[in-house]
Formats: sequence, structure tokens, C-alpha cells
Amino acid sequence: MTIRAPKSLSEADLSRLIEMAWEDRTPFDAIEQNFSLSESQVIAIMRAELKRSSFNLWRKRVTGRATKHLALRSKLVTRAYCATQYKHKS
Repeated sequence: MTIRAPKSLSEADLSRLIEMAWEDRTPFDAIEQNFSLSESQVIAIMRAELKRSSFNLWRKRVTGRATKHLALRSKLVTRAYCATQYKHKS
């Protein structure tokens, strides 16, 4: 059975969801808050939307990663992404 992104997600929302899931510092809880999707639903969407090799690399990287799970995350981390992540270098 293939699971696709919910029809309520626009292409832009799907793109943002995949981007958030791919980011190491964005926890699944933040994705759930923004898109009302559980971790297992995000994993299913990533499996359906990414190439198999990309999905396998992503799963290997995020499995057990403290920054992807708020319960495992250090209390010192108070934001979802690196402060310089989206800044253009001059």
C-alpha cells in the first residue's frame, strides 16, 4: 500500500514538510504542530516522495537523533534551526 501526502497539503506545503523533515534540528513535534501529521505519517510521506536511496539515507540519519525528538533533545536547544541556516553569505 502506497501512502501519499494528504490531499489537503498543497505542493508548497508538501515541499516545506519534506524540508522540515530533512532538517536535522527540526523535531517531529514541530512538524506535527504545523501539519497535524504524526512521526509515522511523516515517515510514510517521506518514503513515498523521496527516491529509495534518499529515503534510506534520511531514515538512517534521523533514527534516534536527539534533535529530531524533543524528549531526547537538550534543554539548551530552544530553536528548530541554525541561526545562520537561511542567511545569504555576502
